[in-house]
Amino acid sequence: MEHEVFVPVPAERLRDVLADPARVARAVPGLQQDAGAEPVAGRLKVRIGSHSITYRGTLRLSGGEDGTYAVRGDATESRGTGTVALALTLRVADADGGSTVVLGGTATADGRVTELPPESVTSATARLLTRFAENLGTAAAEEPRPASVFDTEIPPPSLLATDGERDEDDGHGESDGSGSGAGAGAGEDADAAPPAAPEPSAPEPVRPPAEAAHARRTMIGRSAEEVDHAPPRGRYAPVPAPQPRVAGAPLRWAAPAAALVVASAIVVGRALRRRH
Repeated sequence: MEHEVFVPVPAERLRDVLADPARVARAVPGLQQDAGAEPVAGRLKVRIGSHSITYRGTLRLSGGEDGTYAVRGDATESRGTGTVALALTLRVADADGGSTVVLGGTATADGRVTELPPESVTSATARLLTRFAENLGTAAAEEPRPASVFDTEIPPPSLLATDGERDEDDGHGESDGSGSGAGAGAGEDADAAPPAAPEPSAPEPVRPPAEAAHARRTMIGRSAEEVDHAPPRGRYAPVPAPQPRVAGAPLRWAAPAAALVVASAIVVGRALRRRH
């Protein structure tokens, strides 16, 4: 088979895209790349007429000395035993207003695709190659992203020497007396400098009253129902009712003694009546 596609992009920019496997993989229509696999490897769903076949395989593209590119692909049906082998030659030619992508080669297949009408297979193949070439042109037409200051690598702070550190290193490296004199002058300036003012202390946190703290501790770990029905404590606690006073020891024996006197009087009165 042989297929040509016009792309409104200069041929040189198309060659730059073909030299990058990652950009070639993004140009394959419907390719779902496998993580950690080759740049052009994964699953590809092909629609032929009213049928769809999903293949899993790899595609390799290598450039030749004559400016052509060799395309080799192998794939297997994800739900079957059918295979497809592809051997194409890709060539980019200059044209008015752009370039022409010429694809030619052979393809062998077995499995489900052999049961479909040849016209549908040829149409699906031409449509896939056309979209592939157009995607190459779209990738080539994209302007390269300008370099940003955020993309610049910043060395760690340990590698960045400040001006003071450079001056200090230079001072230690000199062997004449000027360095020592400068150091002495700096020491005198440091001694004459007034002491720094003490930093204001942070205000102490306001503590709640003792009763509030006690109430908060008693409420922790109790359910809402217990808190609602619990009697108030502290300042708002109810005053207990006065307890009845207990009689003293002398009054405790007064009632039995009085009963004994009354009983004795009754007995004596009855005895006197009997004598009379």
